[in-house]
Amino acid sequence: MDDTVGPAERLVAAARLARVSEADHDGHAYWALVREAAQEENGEPALRRGSGLLGSADALERKVGCDLVGSAADTHESLRSAAATALTAPAEVETETSVLSSLVCALGRTRDRRGVPVLVGLSGHEDADLRRQVASEFTFVTSGLSDGPDVRALIRLTRDEDPEVRDWAAFTLGFQREQDTTAIRDALWACTTDACDEVREEGARGLARRHDPRAVPLIARLLETDGWSHSFTLDAAEILGVPALLPALAACDPASPETHRAVAACDPVRRARLEDDAWTVVTELERLRPGIGAALDSPRYESVHAMRLTHREAADAGYDVAELLSRAGGDPARAAGLVVADLTRSPGGRSAT
Repeated sequence: MDDTVGPAERLVAAARLARVSEADHDGHAYWALVREAAQEENGEPALRRGSGLLGSADALERKVGCDLVGSAADTHESLRSAAATALTAPAEVETETSVLSSLVCALGRTRDRRGVPVLVGLSGHEDADLRRQVASEFTFVTSGLSDGPDVRALIRLTRDEDPEVRDWAAFTLGFQREQDTTAIRDALWACTTDACDEVREEGARGLARRHDPRAVPLIARLLETDGWSHSFTLDAAEILGVPALLPALAACDPASPETHRAVAACDPVRRARLEDDAWTVVTELERLRPGIGAALDSPRYESVHAMRLTHREAADAGYDVAELLSRAGGDPARAAGLVVADLTRSPGGRSAT
């Protein structure tokens, strides 16, 4: 008997038990076996066994095949292209919803743009749970185009009849993606009037990440809404970093770290102090270590607190400036000294994040 039959049969048996069982541990046991299989011999046996199951007449076996192939791709980047190749062909003929759900998840784990047309095609599937899964996996499977078919599908899903689908689409489009076009902003703006609270918040946060001025009154109104969970909204306020939000932030829990960071970002004095201290760290580091090539990186879609200090002696490492300054007791000169001390201890450098 082929030595691949036994392990595959064991996985299928575990999947059948998980399907009929009401106990969570049976599902956990199945996924533990899938992950274990993906770890063997650089994942190649899992990819081979999974690919072999994709053509089975049994839907559950095809589902197991998708799970194996996806887990192999997730665990071993070198297998992602082969995994995408294995998955795209059966996607054209698969009709079983449970298999399609596993297939969509597996494609997400490949991070391969060949999965885009598959996900786009399934974005109009009759099953709402599958459409929600598609919206989620568009985080990882992208065309790389600002007006690509994946972006257009996400925009369409923000208008889906199911609120959970709209929520995930708004989250992926607004928070997980960084494209910025008029069509994307219009879609996010439409989300801010959605009947679902979560969709409205995701729309406002997506606009905030693009520094759309229309987001300011929206975020203020959300912050002032009694009983609202402010975690994402405070994040949006921090990203915007505008003084106009300070009155609304005054009504938030002052003991909350999220509130503290949002206020610090919106307060022009505190924001300027952080930016000045960050630049002082750079100049002091250059004084202590001439030619180190220190620089600041401030991502457009994040707040002032997301500034990172980088240098050429450890190209793969960086420091969150706010955390570095906190570690140094707020003293920029001491913060620079800590970076030098880190380099002295470890030639490869270290990250303070």
